[in-house]
Amino acid sequence: MRAVILFVVCLAGAAMARDIDDTTMVTMDIKQRQMVILKLLNHVVEPLMYKELVDMGKNFRFEENINLFTKTDIVKDFVKMKKVGFLPRGEIFTLHVDRQLKEVVTMFHMLYYAKDFTTFLKTACWMRLYLNEGMFVYALTVAVRHREDCKGIILPPPYEIYPYFFVRADVIQKAYLLKMKKGLLDLKLCDFYGIKKTDKDIYIIDENVYDKRVYLNDEDRLRYFTEDIDLNTYFYYFHIDYPFWMKDTIFDKIKIRRFELTMYVCQQILARYYLERLSNGMGMIKEFSWHKTIKKGYWPWMKMHNGIEFPVRFNNYVLAHDYNLDIIRLCDEYERIIRDCIIKGFIEINGVRFELTKHEDMEMLGKLIYGKIDKIGLDKTRIESYRYLLIVMKAALGLNTFHSDKYFVANTVLDHYQTALRDPVFYMLQKRIIDLVCLFKLRLPSYTKEDLYFPGVKIDNVVVDKLVTYFDDYLMDMTNAVVLTDEELKKTKSDMVFMVRKRRLNHQPFKVTLDIMSDKTVDCVVRIFLGPKKDHLGRYIDINKNRLNFVELDTFLYKLTTGKNTIMRNSYDMHNLVKDRIMTRDLWKKMETITDMRDMLVKDLRNFHTGFPTRLLLPKGRVGGMHMMLYVCVTPLRLVDNVDMNILDIYRKDLMYDFRSTVLLDKMPLGFPLDRHIDVGTFFTPNMKFVDVMIFHKKMMCDMRTRWDRWVLKNYDMIDTTPVVSDTYFVDTDLKVKMDRNVDLFDF
Repeated sequence: MRAVILFVVCLAGAAMARDIDDTTMVTMDIKQRQMVILKLLNHVVEPLMYKELVDMGKNFRFEENINLFTKTDIVKDFVKMKKVGFLPRGEIFTLHVDRQLKEVVTMFHMLYYAKDFTTFLKTACWMRLYLNEGMFVYALTVAVRHREDCKGIILPPPYEIYPYFFVRADVIQKAYLLKMKKGLLDLKLCDFYGIKKTDKDIYIIDENVYDKRVYLNDEDRLRYFTEDIDLNTYFYYFHIDYPFWMKDTIFDKIKIRRFELTMYVCQQILARYYLERLSNGMGMIKEFSWHKTIKKGYWPWMKMHNGIEFPVRFNNYVLAHDYNLDIIRLCDEYERIIRDCIIKGFIEINGVRFELTKHEDMEMLGKLIYGKIDKIGLDKTRIESYRYLLIVMKAALGLNTFHSDKYFVANTVLDHYQTALRDPVFYMLQKRIIDLVCLFKLRLPSYTKEDLYFPGVKIDNVVVDKLVTYFDDYLMDMTNAVVLTDEELKKTKSDMVFMVRKRRLNHQPFKVTLDIMSDKTVDCVVRIFLGPKKDHLGRYIDINKNRLNFVELDTFLYKLTTGKNTIMRNSYDMHNLVKDRIMTRDLWKKMETITDMRDMLVKDLRNFHTGFPTRLLLPKGRVGGMHMMLYVCVTPLRLVDNVDMNILDIYRKDLMYDFRSTVLLDKMPLGFPLDRHIDVGTFFTPNMKFVDVMIFHKKMMCDMRTRWDRWVLKNYDMIDTTPVVSDTYFVDTDLKVKMDRNVDLFDF
């Protein structure tokens, strides 16, 4: 029976592997385009193994097809770069090297400005064959997310495209050993090393996030959060949708507040990280300074496909050295310029004055911090003095990628959006940057009673279910991290499937029920925030110090009716959340059987690229409960001009819309009303309410219980389970010596 099924699958694969001619590409539906993108991103560190795509790439000549692109200058620049030479295959790509940034942006422009999908696909196939695999994945990913004829295409999760950024090196090493031994297992060592072979010939390798061998300090207790694959995917996809280097002309009018959204997302990740610190009894995020040592180190314990390891930064790392003093001065100068322009209320760049006095100027401030100002009426050959602040700061923190070799660099985790959240210093750096935003907000007036009050609307009651968190297991496909043999390349599939089992934070489903009284029928915006009530020492936090620690759980538009309105929001249906992403191998199988791709996009793949992981909606909390506050605010809808409200209909099959941006349909600032200094005397109104809640952590009896009938590393948290066999275990014998209390201590 298995042979029959294999034969049928091979026939189906052969049918889809027929030569794709131009006529076929023009008439490609979304399903066929999806399959082509999946093939291009499969085993990217190895040669392209689909003959029809190889032929398409080899036979394409850019010089002879300039007219197939809307901007011919882009093609000419690309041909010049091709003659000089791009980053070689096998090397690690990062945006923090100027030359590599310029090359990958040119690659994106080639893909984006292709006149039709045929040209786009031929260009992508050529790049897949000859250019650096990291650059290709980045350029193709950004192009697919921004081209109109690619709407609805689902990209494989980044942790399946390139598992090296998400899986520890020792786990990948075990997979390689299994591959070399052709799956031969030593059953006596399987439990010790956490390896299991299932009935379906799938090899599962355990990744113990509680392994103390790479722990350098107490910050490593948060690895379950900072190294979460879905959290890092969320941050990476946000950058893909809103790249700092992309010009505003490519974005539509709804996304034009992209830099305000960028700053808000970074501030929210910072607040969410702080809640996790409180759950573990840790204090505020430390202040970052260029002229002090970084006390907390980080050991990634990861290795890239070319064998280069991510560098470790040990405790008490000294930032300032002779080789990077010029970059540190540059960072200080940029920050001083931005701080001065916030205080003055304007900035002049290339003779053009930009105001920084109103809320709308947040976009300009965002460009100063996270991007750069587009040239206006200037000669393109002129070099601008101002650059990307965040890139320069990361360059000074890392291994000096700012002045590194033109090709080869040893990147740190800060140099990749897929890994940046892993390093504790990332949050210190973001806090320093968000302080600039806070300085700008302090210049804006506090919200008045008229800004906050919603006449005729009152929140009568807020009921929240019991909030309980726990840890569970997740199997991640890391097959793409293991090299294929010649026979597997011919078959275009791996004979061995490797999964890595990870521990991850989760919570029991809950709902929030709101009772809202209204004396009229009116459109409104409902915002729900979760924030701390006490600090790590149990002290109540002042609201003006605490307002930026609130995480936005849910924001949605609602039409109130006259009388009592009862709104029930389930945790899994809150704004812009995504459940566990479908594995690419399962998506591949579904694509061969489904007929309605749009229906699957709406039902099974909602918020696939934009969503925040549902699992991480709540912080870990504590076993005995952690005091938190839920803040609910109902305000009138101040709709952005010339917006079609039908875009909010998630069941429309003719339009794939970025639901991350629906929060921008309201004219009020992101984070309203907690984004500005609070005037306590006028802040509290009937249309808002604070509610005390408790978050409990359910400590499982056996968090590491496997999905099979065995135990692996049962006592994983050695600190909590160390047996104390005598009263003198933690006591120095010298302390038991009798002392004369009348003796002056200075006599010793």
